[in-house]
Amino acid sequence: MEFKDYYATLGVSKTATQEEIKSAYRKLARKFHPDVSKETDAEQKMQAVNEANAVLSDPEKRAAYDQVGQGYRPGQDFQPPPDWGAGFEFSGSGFDTGDLGGSSDFFSQLFGHASRTRHSTHQMRGEDSHARILVDLAAAYQGASQSISLRVPQTGANGQVTLAEHVIQVTIPKGIKPGQHLRVAGQGHPGFNGGPAGDLFLEIQFKPDAHYRVDGIDVYATLPLAPWEAALGTSIDVPTPSGSIQVKIPPNSQGGRKLRLKGKGIPASPPGDFYLLLEIVLPPADSERARELYTAMARDLAFKVR
Repeated sequence: MEFKDYYATLGVSKTATQEEIKSAYRKLARKFHPDVSKETDAEQKMQAVNEANAVLSDPEKRAAYDQVGQGYRPGQDFQPPPDWGAGFEFSGSGFDTGDLGGSSDFFSQLFGHASRTRHSTHQMRGEDSHARILVDLAAAYQGASQSISLRVPQTGANGQVTLAEHVIQVTIPKGIKPGQHLRVAGQGHPGFNGGPAGDLFLEIQFKPDAHYRVDGIDVYATLPLAPWEAALGTSIDVPTPSGSIQVKIPPNSQGGRKLRLKGKGIPASPPGDFYLLLEIVLPPADSERARELYTAMARDLAFKVR
C-alpha cells in the first residue's frame, strides 16, 4: 500500500492553517468537480481531493495522520503499525467512509475504525467522543481499575493542531470482550453555555500477549510436552489468566491436538472456552546416554513415522 501525501494533494504546506486548507480545497473543488471539469480523470482527482480534505480539515484526523506518517514520502510503501490509533480520542462514536464516494485503501486502513459520523446532539450538550484503548487480558478475567492517557487533538488560535493529554480513571469490568465499548459518562467534549459534557466511548482491545491468543471470548495457549508425557499421559499444572489449572493429558496424545477447558475462557455471559494446543518437544541427543536411548527406541519400538 502506498503512502498518500494529503498536503501535496491539496497543494498546501504541513504548517497550513485550517483556513488555508479550506481555501485550497474550494479552489480544487471548483477545478475538478465532474459537473464542470473537462479533464478526463476529473472524478478520480475529485475523490483524492475530497479524501485529503476529510483528513486535513479535521484537527483530530490531521494530528493522527501527521504522527503516523512521519518520515514517509508520497508513493513509498506504507503499512500502519498494529493498533496505531489506540490512545487517540476522536469526536463522535465512530467513522463512516461512505460519504467520500469511495475512499482509498490508505484512508480505510488509517481511519476505517478510528471515528464515525458524529452524532446529532442537543445544542447545549457537549459532543460525545470515541477512543480505542489496549488493556491486559488479565483485566477481562479479574476486572481492573486503571488510569488511561488519551491524546486529544486541539486547534490553537493560530490554526495549528497540537495534542493535549486527557487522563481518566477507568473501571474495566470482569468479562469484557474485545471490541466491546465502555461508556464513560461526562468525559466527552465540554457542554455549551453551561450544558453537560458529552460521554466518552472506549473501544476495548487486548494488548498482544506472549502466552495467550484471544479469539472472541475463547483463549488459546500452547502447551509443550515431553515425548513421554504425550505417550504415557500425565497431569500438569497449566497457567491461565485466572490462575493455575490441573490438566489431564490423555495417553498417546499427538502434537497439534487441541484440549478444551470448557468455560475457562473470558468470563463473559456465557463464558468462553480455554484451548490448549499440544506441542511435543524432543530432548536433544547431545550426550552419549541420550544417543543410546534414541538408538534403543529406534531398535525396539515398532513405529513407522512415514
